[in-house]
Amino acid sequence: MAKKDHVSETPATQLLKAHKVAFTEHPYEYLEHGGALHSSAELGWDAYAVVKTLIMQDQDAKPLVVLMHGNRKVSTKNLARQIGAKSVEPCAPEVANRHSGYLVGGTSPFGTRRSMPVYIESTILELPKILINGGRRGYLVGLDPKVCVGLLGAKPVQCALAEVLT
Repeated sequence: MAKKDHVSETPATQLLKAHKVAFTEHPYEYLEHGGALHSSAELGWDAYAVVKTLIMQDQDAKPLVVLMHGNRKVSTKNLARQIGAKSVEPCAPEVANRHSGYLVGGTSPFGTRRSMPVYIESTILELPKILINGGRRGYLVGLDPKVCVGLLGAKPVQCALAEVLT
């Protein structure tokens, strides 16, 4: 294993350090379209504790961030109902990149270019520790999920669909 133990700073890690948030670094071999299922397998973590950062938009094209378990999908209907929107859909990759300042596959909810409302699947907050993107493809950070509420103002929602098996 010739992987580096430390990855250079990202806007996400700069923000975490500025707020004195304790986190661990977890670099892994990035795979295009591998997602949380690939990273969890690479790192030996349960995909349920590897949290995806999804950039979505409402019917008015206003962006928002959704934090979801790595092995679950988002029910956009349930999410829209809970946040008072008519509809919610994923942003196109180039639009997501513009809003977040990160490349899709390396999107972190921390240190985004644009301030956006953040919604977190409520069951994530029951976990003792999560892995979430650290602002670069192939790089996750481990931290207490309550940091997402404290630092990002993430609002808990219930919008998870059944386990993703592929």
